[in-house]
Amino acid sequence: MIIKTLVENTALSKNFGSEHGLSLYIEANSRKILFDVGASELFLENAKKLNVDICEVDYLIISHGHYDHGGGLRAFLRENTKAEIFLHRLAFEKYYALRSNDEPEYIGLDEELKQNRRIVFTSDRFFVSKGVQVFSNITRKEPLPKSNDSLLMKQDGKIVQDTFAHEQNLIIEGAGKTLLVTGCAHNGIVNILEYFHDLKRRMPNYVIGGFHLSSRSGGNEAHEMIDRIGKYLVDTKAKFYTCHCTGLEPYKRLKTIMGDSIDYLSAGSEIHI
Repeated sequence: MIIKTLVENTALSKNFGSEHGLSLYIEANSRKILFDVGASELFLENAKKLNVDICEVDYLIISHGHYDHGGGLRAFLRENTKAEIFLHRLAFEKYYALRSNDEPEYIGLDEELKQNRRIVFTSDRFFVSKGVQVFSNITRKEPLPKSNDSLLMKQDGKIVQDTFAHEQNLIIEGAGKTLLVTGCAHNGIVNILEYFHDLKRRMPNYVIGGFHLSSRSGGNEAHEMIDRIGKYLVDTKAKFYTCHCTGLEPYKRLKTIMGDSIDYLSAGSEIHI
């Protein structure tokens, strides 16, 4: 497997642009997969610099209905004319974030794109192709990230707390290895890994993605919770690559606990499994 980070909050060098968002390009099982498209068209610019041809992508998987993961969808549809796009059936609902002025700001996807014929709506456990599947409907055994508290949704005409039912995670299996990819882990990285274990009766070999231990509005998860998560992750024996909404300070704290078991991905990063 080859994984190239097209969009992330930070950049490996000045040669790559960065933004609050995530986009990962993955080559596995003779397929070219894009996981999320960031907040804008930036993924296209960085893709060219990493020798990634977006026109050749076979599948686009969007992790959830927030703009920083699906904001580049219109640009993707313009550039790529063949890929199927897999989103959870709730991804086009109305989602908001409570900003510092206590006013909700719309952070959802472009509803005009909902009717595109290439979009495939998923739910629960959905098989994309051999060795590639997504899953949602996470059982919550552990508390959700505190940084979820400022994230809202519209339900029955009212603004309420987001349930994150629209979030899905990606599993890629090949050559005896399993990769789990999370967008933001709004449902809690521990809960997602526990659910994965319930599905597979084992832990993944590799995990890539955001763990939502930091909020864009400010504030990180409590040190005690980060330490608890770090110890749990070490015990899985998986190799972790994190980014985006994990936050740099929480990452540094995880790194002190996890050592070589965790590394950070910036835009421009490339890893081979």
